[in-house]
Amino acid sequence: MAITVITSQNSKVKQPEAKQPEKRAVDQSISMTQAYFRNSQSSEGYWCGELETNSTMEAEYLMLAFFLGRVDPERFRKVSNHILSRQRADGSWGQYYEAPGDLSTSVECYFALKLAGYSADSQPMKSARNFILSRGGVSKVRVFTKIWLALFGQWEWDGTPNMPPEMIFLPNWLPFNIYRFSSWARATIVPMLIILTHQPLCKVPANKGIDELYTEPRHQVDYSLPEPTGGWGWAKILHQLDRVIGIYHSLPLHPFRGLAEKKIVDWILSHQEADGCWGGIQPPWVYSLIVLHYMGFPAEHPAMEKGFAGFEGYAIEDEDTCALQACMSPVWDTCLAQIALLDSGIAEDDPIIQRSTRWLLGQQITSGGDWQVNSKDAEPGGWAFEFHNSNYPDIDDVSEVIMALNAARLAPVEDEERQKAIERGVSWLSAMQSKNGGWAAFDKDNDARYLTNLPFSDFGESLDPPSADVTAHIVEMFGKLGYTRNSPVVSRAYDYLILEQEADGSWFGRWGVNHIYGLGAALPAFAAIGEDMNQEYVRRGVEWLVSCQNVDGGWGESCGSYADPELRGVGPSTPSQTAWGLLALMAAGESESDPVRRGVNYLTDTQKSDGTWDEPYFTGTGFPGYGVGEQPESMPKPGESRHQGLELPAGFMINYHLYRNYWPLTALGRYAKWMADADQDDNAEDASVLGRQNGTGI
Repeated sequence: MAITVITSQNSKVKQPEAKQPEKRAVDQSISMTQAYFRNSQSSEGYWCGELETNSTMEAEYLMLAFFLGRVDPERFRKVSNHILSRQRADGSWGQYYEAPGDLSTSVECYFALKLAGYSADSQPMKSARNFILSRGGVSKVRVFTKIWLALFGQWEWDGTPNMPPEMIFLPNWLPFNIYRFSSWARATIVPMLIILTHQPLCKVPANKGIDELYTEPRHQVDYSLPEPTGGWGWAKILHQLDRVIGIYHSLPLHPFRGLAEKKIVDWILSHQEADGCWGGIQPPWVYSLIVLHYMGFPAEHPAMEKGFAGFEGYAIEDEDTCALQACMSPVWDTCLAQIALLDSGIAEDDPIIQRSTRWLLGQQITSGGDWQVNSKDAEPGGWAFEFHNSNYPDIDDVSEVIMALNAARLAPVEDEERQKAIERGVSWLSAMQSKNGGWAAFDKDNDARYLTNLPFSDFGESLDPPSADVTAHIVEMFGKLGYTRNSPVVSRAYDYLILEQEADGSWFGRWGVNHIYGLGAALPAFAAIGEDMNQEYVRRGVEWLVSCQNVDGGWGESCGSYADPELRGVGPSTPSQTAWGLLALMAAGESESDPVRRGVNYLTDTQKSDGTWDEPYFTGTGFPGYGVGEQPESMPKPGESRHQGLELPAGFMINYHLYRNYWPLTALGRYAKWMADADQDDNAEDASVLGRQNGTGI
């Protein structure tokens, strides 16, 4: 029998019906991956895979170390080797695997290599220079790259935005106070208020400069901020406000500046985490250290020592290379690994589950944080994404941790604490629900869109509005705790998710690539609250997902789908995205379908002998690069503000190295359970038939 399969390349091919996956093959695949996780669990009980991003992490580490006067020749050699290992054939560096080269990333890597001693005449540098000049040179890079270059005299400070330190005094109810920005933007902006005002300078020798990356002589460069296009609106108003602030800076007296800068430094010091980081992520970390250094903090000051030394824990180093992670994900990896193990048949009292459960319980945050500004009455009870980030518990993590804890059990004395931890987490999540019924990543009702028009905001996301994927995970959590669609907190979230569905049946993926991730979160959520999965909106999602399945049986979606809607659901198959597709289809009652068989066969066929899978493609998302933190109603066209090509110059993509393993284990585990249940039903039916034949059945 032959059926028609619509592939992700939008072509139709005839293929034989997929064979039924063998129970033995599925069980063996599950067993091998379970063994991998059993052998890779830390002695403390957690898992933490590599969090791979792009080469700006290494480039900015070298620039930071040079600025602070902490040049370690051996470390510079290793970091430079890693940067060079990521250079593309055209001389560029990109934002994600197989992405087109990105101008800003390439300029940062080039300059960092020069600081590390590489000659402009070497072949890698010649190749990089040709790419950079072909894309317009230094003048065309993003604002954050220009700020880095200005710190070393390679760009003029006149060509950067103005943000006064006095902004720290704005009360929470005023439009431009720091708590209107997303948590990650806030922690970056606070130190930047001093950097952009004082314009510190670390002079570099002429042979380490990058004048050769300009397409015109430096004295002919137009350093002014680009004029916003279109009519009057927030963009033009804020552009003019930037000029007014520049005039204010030029005045001889600033009576409140000293107090403002003291408050900024105090804020920075109070927000440093136990491991030396700020916000658990690289951008606020490096800028905070630059500010403290500039403000006179000596290298031996505890905040400076701890801050710089903390990078060691984020480094992945061998004899010849050193990579710097932008962040670490132990809580996220551990809760998702625990769910996968439990879903795949590991017993709740197995030592591996006992250890991870105890570790997760020990990570619950019972202190306050920035989230309290918009949720004053909520009691603490969240979990962070990282080892240390008590100021910013992660809403998405909390939902997955609770699902992991809910499926586990401890000895009676300890189990009471497990249940209390779940109650605290649920209470905190309920209080963090936004007005529209959805949940964001770190804050509540963080949606002041006018902020995205600041000249400062040309990279990443300035806001943290609710998203469908986070909301779906929380709805799934509530469902597994016994809540129904009629529960008030779930009902509001349900309405939000229905409104967020795309016309094609999918959902946008804010934190994972992309519509396959969104759909892979939404359909299991609806199933968990007892939704009728034969409803029209569910079937539309199923039809879209089936239409995206690749010829090899897997699913894949390029990061480029954030820039080009034609790439939704299109891309080479990956283990993690295939697993998301399977989880969605099985939740919709499609476990017996041909697409599910194909997906399961893809996973068992591509698994390696050590129980893992290969996945070079980036399937995690940090910033889609829209500025507003959510998908725009229509994608900007070339020449319009915020237009992005497939290189995603304002985006930040992630390859979580454990996604390739625990997501497939979850999908295979749920499929194996379906197979077992189906066999049990068949056996019961056979027994009933036999009973009727023998005259004993009813």
